[in-house]
Amino acid sequence: TTVEAFVPTTGRGIQGATSHCLGQNFAKMFNITFEDKKKSKQLAWQNSWGLTTRTIGVMVLVHGDDKGLVLPPRVAPIQVAIVPILYTKTMEAVLKQGSELEETLRAAGVRVTFDDSTNHNPGWKFNHYELKGVPLRLELGPRDLENKTVMIVRRDNGKKLSVKWENLVVAVKSQLEEMHKDMFAAAKKVRDERLRKVTTWKDFVKALNDKCMVMAPWCGEKAAEELIKEKSAAMGSETFDLGEDGTEEVCTMSGAAKTLCIPFQQDEMPAGTKCIGFPNKDAKMWV
Repeated sequence: TTVEAFVPTTGRGIQGATSHCLGQNFAKMFNITFEDKKKSKQLAWQNSWGLTTRTIGVMVLVHGDDKGLVLPPRVAPIQVAIVPILYTKTMEAVLKQGSELEETLRAAGVRVTFDDSTNHNPGWKFNHYELKGVPLRLELGPRDLENKTVMIVRRDNGKKLSVKWENLVVAVKSQLEEMHKDMFAAAKKVRDERLRKVTTWKDFVKALNDKCMVMAPWCGEKAAEELIKEKSAAMGSETFDLGEDGTEEVCTMSGAAKTLCIPFQQDEMPAGTKCIGFPNKDAKMWV
């Protein structure tokens, strides 16, 4: 089995996780045996499961923007960065309150940092934590001291929310959960919009050129997979007649297409649907 991720900016798929039945290959190689119920030695059968670090790269590509990383709150090493707005007269009081807010959030299980450094101004710190993808930024200045509030700023959409100190923990946890769900929904919406089902080679090529993931009918033969890969790799400019009006479109493949997986959930295959690789053979499944 495999878990395939989709990178919409390139229209490419990338494998994120797999499980394999290794059979007895490694058992034979390393003499891995066990004693069965009949007390005789047998070679072990093995499976493997792997979630690779490339999923981190996919996360960066899917959620990042021109300002830098945008990390989902549940996996972000730092979920909240408190940035004090410092002036000479109120510096001591702001730093003291910032430290207290940090302790309050940490005690509530939030991964938080309080940037009390004085060698950079607030604007530099804002950019720094945006670049690192920290989900929430808390701004605390002299006016916030007077009102006993703090400004929450979301990394994903820049929305701001002023919150009373006594409500901070509830507000932060709510914003983190809401942001996580919003990021997932946004990514899923793009994925769904870029998933196309096709039954002809013309539509297959057009969908790939539009940087989409393609669901295509397959006869189940490996030779058909190889033919699709070879044909798409060798394809230069190909002109298709798009309709009765005589208009045409030139499609050029940017790389070889290959089958990523056979989805567990299979839509019904209309009668008479042919394989995208071998048009003379009936399709058995969507891939």
